[in-house]
Amino acid sequence: MASAAPAETNKEGMTGILGWIERSGNKLPDPVFLFFYLIIALVAVSIVSALLGVSALHPTTIDETSGAPLQIEAVSLLSAENIQRLWVDMPKTFTHFHPLGYVLVVMLGAGVAERSGFFAAGMASAVKSAPKKLLTPVVALVAMIGNHAADAGYVVLIPLAGILFAAAGRHPLAGIAAAFAGVSGGFSANISPGQLDALLFGITEEAVASSALDPAWTANIAGNWYFISVMTIVFLPIIWYVTDKVIEPRLGPWTGGATAGVDDDQSPDPTAHEGELAAKGLRHAGLAALFVVGLWVLMVFAPGTPLIDEPACDGVADCSIHTQLAPLYRSLVAGFFLLFLLAGWAYGRATGTIKDHRDLVGMMSESMKDMGYYLVLAFAAAHFVAMFGWSNLGLISAVHGADAIRSTGLPLPLVLGLMVLFAGLLNLFVGSASAKWALLAPILVPMLMLLGISPEGATAAYRVGDSATNIITPLMVYFPLILVFAKRWQKDFGLGSLTAMMVPYSIWLLVSGTVLIVIWFYLGIPLGPDAPVGYALPGAG
Repeated sequence: MASAAPAETNKEGMTGILGWIERSGNKLPDPVFLFFYLIIALVAVSIVSALLGVSALHPTTIDETSGAPLQIEAVSLLSAENIQRLWVDMPKTFTHFHPLGYVLVVMLGAGVAERSGFFAAGMASAVKSAPKKLLTPVVALVAMIGNHAADAGYVVLIPLAGILFAAAGRHPLAGIAAAFAGVSGGFSANISPGQLDALLFGITEEAVASSALDPAWTANIAGNWYFISVMTIVFLPIIWYVTDKVIEPRLGPWTGGATAGVDDDQSPDPTAHEGELAAKGLRHAGLAALFVVGLWVLMVFAPGTPLIDEPACDGVADCSIHTQLAPLYRSLVAGFFLLFLLAGWAYGRATGTIKDHRDLVGMMSESMKDMGYYLVLAFAAAHFVAMFGWSNLGLISAVHGADAIRSTGLPLPLVLGLMVLFAGLLNLFVGSASAKWALLAPILVPMLMLLGISPEGATAAYRVGDSATNIITPLMVYFPLILVFAKRWQKDFGLGSLTAMMVPYSIWLLVSGTVLIVIWFYLGIPLGPDAPVGYALPGAG
C-alpha cells in the first residue's frame, strides 16, 4: 500500500525534540532482538548478583527451619539447573506463556470479523449516521470502541472521518485528528474488554506467577472493565473539545470541497462498507451477537450453572459473589472469540464475503498469519520473563524497590501517577504495547503488590501511559499511514505538522488519565468485577 510514501517527509521532521525522539528510537533494535540483548545482560547481572550474594526477605513465605521470613537469593542463570531448564523446558516456556493462548483465541474470531468486513461496516455505519453537530464526539466514540477492530480502526475509520468532515464543510484534517486520537490515543479506553485486555492481563499473570507472591491470583480480562469504561467517558469530551476548540480553529476554514482527498488510488476506500447489503449484514451480525450474549446468560442462570462455581463458597463465612463468578470471568476470552466469530460469519454470509465454510476457515488462517510476528516476539518475551523469574532478580528488585519507595514517603496514588508518566515516556521509544509491558511487568507488578496496589491497578496505570503518547511518536507503526491520509487533503502536510496537531490531544489525555487513576485509587473503586485497586498480600502480617 502507500506506507512507503512518507520516507521523504520523515527527513523534514528530523529537528528538535521530535527529531531526537525519532532518531533515538530508530537506533533501537527490533523488539525481538531487544529481548535477546536483554537476556544476555540478564545472564551477566545474575552471575554478578549471585557472586555478591544479593538477596531479600520474602514478604509472605516463612522458612520452616528458622521460623523467620524466607531469604531469597539471586541465582546465576549459568547454573547447571538453569541451563538444563532453559533447553529442556524451551517448548513449555513458550507455549505456557500466558498471553499467547489468550491473544490467539480472541484473534481467531476477530480475524473473521475484520476480514468479512463486519468491523469496517459497523464503524462506517455508526459514523455516517451522526448528526453534523455531533460528528466529532461520534467519530471519537466509534474510534475508541473500534480498538476491538485492530487494523480496521486505522485503515477504515480515520480516512472515513476526513471524508465525513469535508462533506460537512469542516476541515478534513480535524476529522483525521479526532479519529486518530480516539483509535490510538484512546487505545485502552473502551466500553468492554477485548483483545488488548487479553494480551496485557496475560503478561500480568505471568509476572505475578514468576514472583510467587500470590500463587492463587489468576488473570481476569475484565479486570479493568470499569476503569476503561470510565476512561471512555472522560476521554470523549476531551477529544471533542480539543478537536473543535483547539485543532480546527488553527487549521482554519476548509475550502477544498467534499471530495478533494478521495482520488488517491494508493489508499483504502473507506466508503466501500456502505449500502443496503452492508446494512443487511449488520442486522444479521446483530442477531448473532444477541445469540452469543443469550448463550452466556443461559450458562450463568440455567440449571447446573456451568459458569457459576457455587461450591466455592461452601463453608466460607464471608465469601464474595465474585468468587462464585470466577468461571464466568475466565470464560470471557472464549466469549469474545465466539462473539467475533459468529458476528463476522453472519455478516459475511449476508454480504457474500463468506460463501462457505472454506472461506471461514481461510479467514481464520489469515488472521493467524498476521500473528506471525507476534509469535516470534512472544517466544523472546516468554524466555526473558521466565529467566527473570529463575534468577530471582525480579522479586528481589521488587522488594528493594518497594522499600525504597516507602522510604520516600510518597503517597501510593502519586506512585501510580509516576508510573503512568514513565510508561508514556517509554512509549516514545518502544512502540509495541506487549513488548513494553513484558519488559516492565516482572518488576513493576510485584513491586506495586508489595506497596498495596493490585495487579489490576498496575495494569490500568500502565495502559493509561501507553496509549496517551501513541499519537505523537513517529515510531508508532501506523504513524506513516496517518501521514499519507493527511497529505491527501493537504499536500504540504509533513511529519512535524502531524505531530504538532496531535500534541494537544496527547497532553490532555495523559493528564486526565493520570488524574483519573490517582482519584480512582484514593476512592478505592474496583477496577472491574472482583478487581480491587488496593491489594493485601495473602499471609502478610
